[in-house]
Formats: sequence, C-alpha cells, structure tokens
Amino acid sequence: MSFEVSNTILIERIQQSKINEVDFENLPFGKIRTDHMLICEYSDGKWSQPRVVPYQDISLDPSAKIFHYGQSIFEGMKAYKDEEGRIWLFRPLENQKRLNISAKRLAMPELPEGYFMEGLSTLLKLDKDWIPTTANSSLYVRPFMFASGTGFHASPSDAYTFVIACSPSGPYFGGKIKVLIEEKYARAANGGVGFAKAGGNYAGQFYPTNLAIEKGYQQVIWTDDIKHEFIEEAGAMNIFVRIGDKLLTAPTSDRILDGVTRKSIIDVAQDMGIEVEVRKISVHELIEAHEKGQLKEMFGAGTAAVVSPISGFGYQNKDYELPELDKNYADALKKKITDIQYNRDEDKFGWRYEVK
Repeated sequence: MSFEVSNTILIERIQQSKINEVDFENLPFGKIRTDHMLICEYSDGKWSQPRVVPYQDISLDPSAKIFHYGQSIFEGMKAYKDEEGRIWLFRPLENQKRLNISAKRLAMPELPEGYFMEGLSTLLKLDKDWIPTTANSSLYVRPFMFASGTGFHASPSDAYTFVIACSPSGPYFGGKIKVLIEEKYARAANGGVGFAKAGGNYAGQFYPTNLAIEKGYQQVIWTDDIKHEFIEEAGAMNIFVRIGDKLLTAPTSDRILDGVTRKSIIDVAQDMGIEVEVRKISVHELIEAHEKGQLKEMFGAGTAAVVSPISGFGYQNKDYELPELDKNYADALKKKITDIQYNRDEDKFGWRYEVK
C-alpha cells in the first residue's frame, strides 16, 4: 500500500479495488461500501491527524462507552457526478455545522471544519470512480462519530472516533408510501435530543414503525409527545403538506430535525412562486382539509429520498387517500433540487460545492 499526505490527511491506498464486483446498473441503497474510509480519533483533549484508509472493520473494547451510554451521532450526505465527470456536494457545510450541534448536545467534542471538509474531499477524490452515473443514483456519504473510550462509569467518554464511509446507492424509496399517524409513541420530547442526528433517535423509531408495517403502512407520521395533536415528521424525514395551493411544514424545535433538504425545499418553493407557511399542523386540520377536498399532497423530505410522496394516511382505524395530480409540488420540487445537485441547472442559491 502506498502512502501520501494531502495537507493534513494521511492516505493509505487499498491494494486491490473491489469496484469491478459491483453492478452499478442495479444498486441497492446503502449496502455496498467503497474502497476507502476516513478515520480520525479524539483523546487527551485533541483530535489526531485524519487518515484515509482501506475500508475495514473497527475493533472496540467491550466496555467502549458507545455500547453502554449511546454517545453516537451521524450525518447523511450525497456526492454527485455531472455529465462532464465533475464531483459535487450539496450544502456540505450545513452537515458539518449540524454534526457539531449534535456533538455539543451529546457532550461530544466538536470536529474542526477543516478536518471535515478536507477529509471528505480527499476521500471523494480517491474513490471518485465509485460515484455512480446511472439515473437516480449517487454516492451516499455517512459521516459519524461515536464514543470509543472505555469504562462502565455513566459519564461522557474520554475518547471518540470519527469516520466517513461511502456507499454507491440507488433510490431510497420506490414510488409512493402509505403512512400511519402515530397516536401513542413519540419520536422525541421537549428538552430532549430530537433536533440532533443521534443514533438513539432512530433506534426508538423502529418498534412503532414495525407496528405500522404490520398494519399495512410503510412509515409513521410522528406527532407531538403531549397530546399527539400536531404532526411533526414522517418516519426519518421532515414532512410537507399541501392544502389548496399552500405548502405547509412544521417549525423546527427540540423535537424536530433541522433538515438540509427541508430548508432547501422551502427556499426553492418560494422561488417558484409557491406560498409556504412554517407553522404547526394539527391532525384535525389535516382531516378537515381532506374532507373538504383541499388536501392535495403530502410528502417527506430528506437526504436519502430527497422527496418521498405519500399516497395516503391512516388515523384512528380509518384510511385517507390522497388524489393523483398531473402537476404536483413533490415532483416539481424534487426535479428542481436534483437538477441543482447534479449540476443540470443554475444554482442561484450557491448550494453546490465542487470537489476539486
């Protein structure tokens, strides 16, 4: 294996690439890993030099605090290739900032912006051939940090590990999804960590989601933790509702993630002349709008799926179907955002970041 230094990044190249084993025409989501990953350790109050190494297992002591006290955070990003082979990221500094917001909330060390951005760029340039060019595909990028220090004492760890791993991936969802409005379980609570990209937030979602799947739904719409009166998120995504010609979404809070795609949709929609309101949306308002024929669309928004249309929802043992529209906001907004991401359209917002 050869070694080289890219400013502050030490690079160890893999001896034999696995890329020829991959069918890029039939990519699942998140199941294939690229040749390399970035890793960086924190101990004694400082971060070590980041390294790009061959993708490999991580060895941990059984008393590593990640296993016992759940200090784990992550981000979700994508890298894209345009028709000329240039590599693009979409608002990567938003992910870097949010990673550190999550780190602070979970009493973890913040990662320097330079380590994040240079480490990410170095990794993507090294594994650039892994970025797919097939339709609706991209390189999913997963930065994450966890407590690697040891000990059974219930306290923050004294050591942490930061990793960036990548996966060439096809679409996250195929087609529309049917969702169940949750009436018992809550995703997050006031004063909690719902706004952070903490691994435990997602672990707590799996059981209620499995219950919904058993009833014939694909996802859950989360409601507030007190009265289950207001809708907040759709599965692991932010949620948008179209009533009439107005697009609504819930405000961010301690319970709701400040999604990068969510913010982008708001800006793009307003630029397209769509009226957008950021406010609480009650289940009662949703059902009333449906009964009056004013509920036109619902969709989830997130990095993995970008926009995931909802075909209908269930509530109190009753199903509510949404209309099929020839011209809908979901498709128009997804196209506008993905055209920016893949460098197919003007980026008037300055969101696109070229990896050179």
